[in-house]
Amino acid sequence: MTGLKSKQAAASAIVADMTLEEKARFCSGEDFWHLESLERHGIPAAQVCDGPHGLRKQIGHADHLGMNESAPATCFPTACALASSWDVALLEEIGAALGEECRAENVTVLLGPGVNIKRHPCCGRNFEYFSEDPLLTGKLAAALINGVQSKNVGTSLKHFAANNQEYGRMYIDAIVDERTLREIYLRGFEIAIRESQPWTLMSAYNRVNGTFCSEHGWLLNKVLRDEWGFEGLVLTDWGAMNDRVAGVRHGLDLEMPGGDPGNDQRVLHAVQNGDLAETDLDRIVQRTIALGLLGADLERTEDSADLTAHHALAHRAACESAVLLKNDGDALPLAAEQHIAVIGAFAKHPRYQGAGSSQVNPVRLDNAWDAIHSLVHHEPVYAAGYDPKTSALDDGLIDEAVCAADGAQVAVVFAGLPGIYESEGFDREHMELPQQQQNLITAVSRANPNTIVVLCNGAPVAMPWVDAPQAILEAYLPGQAGGGAIADVLFGHANPGGKLAETFPRTREDTASDANFPGHERQVLYREGLFVGYRYFDSASLPVLFPFGHGLSYTTFAYADARLAADDQSVSITITNIGSVAGSEVVQLYVHALASPVYKPEQELKAFQKVFLEPGEQCTLTLKLEAQDFAYYDIGHARWINPGGDFELRIGASSRDIRATVAVKQTPSATPSAAATAPQPVPGPMDDETFTALLNKPIPTPEPVRPFHLNSSLEEVGSTWLGARIKPRVMAIVLGDGSMHDGDETLDKMFEQMASTMPVRSLITFSGGSISHRQVDMLLALLNHQYLRAFRLWLSGRQRLSSSAVVD
Repeated sequence: MTGLKSKQAAASAIVADMTLEEKARFCSGEDFWHLESLERHGIPAAQVCDGPHGLRKQIGHADHLGMNESAPATCFPTACALASSWDVALLEEIGAALGEECRAENVTVLLGPGVNIKRHPCCGRNFEYFSEDPLLTGKLAAALINGVQSKNVGTSLKHFAANNQEYGRMYIDAIVDERTLREIYLRGFEIAIRESQPWTLMSAYNRVNGTFCSEHGWLLNKVLRDEWGFEGLVLTDWGAMNDRVAGVRHGLDLEMPGGDPGNDQRVLHAVQNGDLAETDLDRIVQRTIALGLLGADLERTEDSADLTAHHALAHRAACESAVLLKNDGDALPLAAEQHIAVIGAFAKHPRYQGAGSSQVNPVRLDNAWDAIHSLVHHEPVYAAGYDPKTSALDDGLIDEAVCAADGAQVAVVFAGLPGIYESEGFDREHMELPQQQQNLITAVSRANPNTIVVLCNGAPVAMPWVDAPQAILEAYLPGQAGGGAIADVLFGHANPGGKLAETFPRTREDTASDANFPGHERQVLYREGLFVGYRYFDSASLPVLFPFGHGLSYTTFAYADARLAADDQSVSITITNIGSVAGSEVVQLYVHALASPVYKPEQELKAFQKVFLEPGEQCTLTLKLEAQDFAYYDIGHARWINPGGDFELRIGASSRDIRATVAVKQTPSATPSAAATAPQPVPGPMDDETFTALLNKPIPTPEPVRPFHLNSSLEEVGSTWLGARIKPRVMAIVLGDGSMHDGDETLDKMFEQMASTMPVRSLITFSGGSISHRQVDMLLALLNHQYLRAFRLWLSGRQRLSSSAVVD
């Protein structure tokens, strides 16, 4: 018995001895990063810290936004990169390393991994998520969690649920039908919870079908606990609590961050008034106490972490995650004897991780220029090509790069997205690289036909220049060891081991969700249903830039002897490395229904396995299937149903590189309900009639912006004459003097966007105590022209100040 379950009996005894006031206090944290302590029972203030690809533990006292300097830690490749490894064993190994670093810093819970589905390529936080596919997402998340928790350190699976954009994420209402929710957006969470039991789960900011995730009883109790058997604690994303009493009633255990006693007092008064059962309060406090007891166990250890070994692991992970998208004429690997021009500022100033709450302070940082310099026989030449922060247009930098490329045998161009283009807090406006970099790639490729492009970015980019270079290597955001790993892959010291965990569309407009991303007003409609990522492109037979699962190698693999086992639940396939170098292959199994009474995508990934083979080596893999792999979620029966019939099992190297097929027949487990058989949507965004039928209810009317309320954003209130004058002052209070991000343009943009779309209620939390509940109520009264109410609130505040002065 591990995790919170191991402490339930002790926690129950402690809760029985607590006063009502103490219980109410345990409904929220002590400060930004700590849980409450209870000294008389030996419970310290357990610490939680950001992750998920490295530990971000703030040094000293936490600021009100949690962004001050953090302690050095290993920065592993981000989730977008690690997902392209398709390597569950590697993810578990990295998880164990993260757990060791948490133990060394006395951190009880690492806040991650993030398993939100990549619904649209322009979601600003896609670099922190794994995939567009829920199976791959869930399996990799489970592996990472098992690794971390093998060190008796907890994780926090996030963000539950349907948090698939940054715009309006603190209040947006995701309108999604239950089947799509179950099969796409909840499935990764379900797999991770069933296979790893994370100690905690983090509720998202947004609403799902009208209800905030922090008080969503259907999500938190019926689905999460009753159906999936989740045993851990549910905490909010920072500032995501809407109605604390409703949260207690519906299964939300812990509000973060702490520091504002207002909601604790509301819970206390609700119990005292009989509006909330004390047994409901006891249940959630027991889980928080159990987590505190686990923190007490950790506090008594004196462990250390081998940061040198972790850097080597980060290097290996970056090699295994690198995706060779294109390699015409075997342009790669490079030879040490070649005269090489290294072009692009990212070669010396690497873009190795995303911006926001997951930003790690690396122990060390390799760069590709130094690594390449150490591997070649001739002195390479370098040209910056662009400014690493802004990529502003500069023809002079391109002229320098063309000159360098023209005199070399091969030109390696490092390109990608500057931080200002993708970050937590805002979504990307388009899929293009900066125009300066596009011009650079085109000009250099024209000057030197032997041009290689290395991309460092957190999400797919459009490539109108795709035909110009000989080879394209997608490195994603490869972490602190990425520079050396890229060099090793370029020169063949490592064989690129990655396959795309997401489709690269030609344009953003090609995606099925684009017409409804990021939504409008205060609502986003998931009109594409199940047609997310490759499920859409393959169903609609649309061309893509690079398909899901794609990735080339420096060797070649043959597939043969695909066979179905006697139980019809597993498939064997023989893989042989018929090339001249060692390498890895990711074997993927997709299920296609030859005929179905309910709508299904063309094919869906249901199993995968990564195998490493020496030249000439052969092995037979067994890919196992479960009955649910042929099933769909039937909203009429309220359960998973196998419709039966004929299926084709497709085994391949990508979703569009199928090497073998096997037929299988399934016996139906039940007759599909009437609700499941109508309608039959065509691939793409649905019309009102079809979407209404899928929702099984009318499409909700968007919430009006006025009258203003606690969940109105600063952007919305700023549209009024009064709000426009108040907004900059309030944002200045929330953002402070900017010293914590030291003029970083990306962080400036992130904070400004986050503050602008922040609900008014969050000002209390993120102002560091400068803005009170009464002041927020008074502001809303003024904005809604309730001047008498505003005057009374102002007067009551004056009276309290006078009373305090007399007492003093």
